[in-house]
Amino acid sequence: MRDPYEVLGVPRSANAAAIKSAYRKLAKKHHPDSNKGDPKAAERFAEINSANEILGDEDKRKQFDRGEIDAEGKPRFQGFPGGGGPRGRAGPGGFESYTFRSGGAGAGQGAGAFEDILNSMFGGGMRGARPGTGGGAQFEFDTGGIGLDLDVNVAMSVSLEESVKGGEKRVRLPNGKELNVKIPAGVTEGQQIRLRGQGESAQGHPPGDLLITISIAPHPFFKIEGADLRIDLPVTLYEAVLGGKVRVPTLGNAVELSVPKNTSSGRTFRLKGKGLPKAGGTGDLFVTIRIMLPDGNDTELEALMEKWRDQHPYNPRSGRG
Repeated sequence: MRDPYEVLGVPRSANAAAIKSAYRKLAKKHHPDSNKGDPKAAERFAEINSANEILGDEDKRKQFDRGEIDAEGKPRFQGFPGGGGPRGRAGPGGFESYTFRSGGAGAGQGAGAFEDILNSMFGGGMRGARPGTGGGAQFEFDTGGIGLDLDVNVAMSVSLEESVKGGEKRVRLPNGKELNVKIPAGVTEGQQIRLRGQGESAQGHPPGDLLITISIAPHPFFKIEGADLRIDLPVTLYEAVLGGKVRVPTLGNAVELSVPKNTSSGRTFRLKGKGLPKAGGTGDLFVTIRIMLPDGNDTELEALMEKWRDQHPYNPRSGRG
């Protein structure tokens, strides 16, 4: 994935408000529903969401700026201090298998003494050979039957639409290998996808599995509450006063909602079956009305409201102190 700053088109000095504004503009522009004829719209939309997951989170942004995580939010391997040291593989319970090598001429007795010390510490749990002429000594911990953990865990962010409809996405493993992963329809936040045999490998052991943990990227319109969705729907002042039909976006096709006369801002309507799939059915979509006034000053509207105020005064805050 590209640098998240480059994806959102903001400088590294951008504040949180600028990042949020850039994300909203790009998400609206590249939303798959607005670009149905563009097969790459979903890919761009997912990239924008992934970039916002890094830069929109203060802690993750700091980690990325320090180089602790990459553009996909994965930890960067820092290595051992000085580039040296033993290498091992973790197993269940935190046990590790290490290989120590003592090399070259002059290792001789020192290497043998080292083996004796380790054998005394681990009850003979070391195997290897004392150095011979011109050779080095190699010793390995005997795992004693403890299996190696060869599973690989990675995170994958998907859009809300991808979580509902499914699809295919490319994932990069820590070793640099890339795989195309089929996302099943109806996948949920925190769900894991297991790919058998796609983990790490070690001689004498069956290959591990790849475990992909799913996260659903924030949506520019919808908020997820279990199997239900919520959306704030802007309406004009005259639509709220006079009533009428307004279009409401859903995960499928947009639908028309009949707004009754004199609808107050904050009133919520439920559209049954327009939420997310769930066991035994589908969740609902809750639509909350938000009255929006026109931008700038409108002298005619102001005059009308002054007349209305003088002739029809009312106090919606009465009784609240």
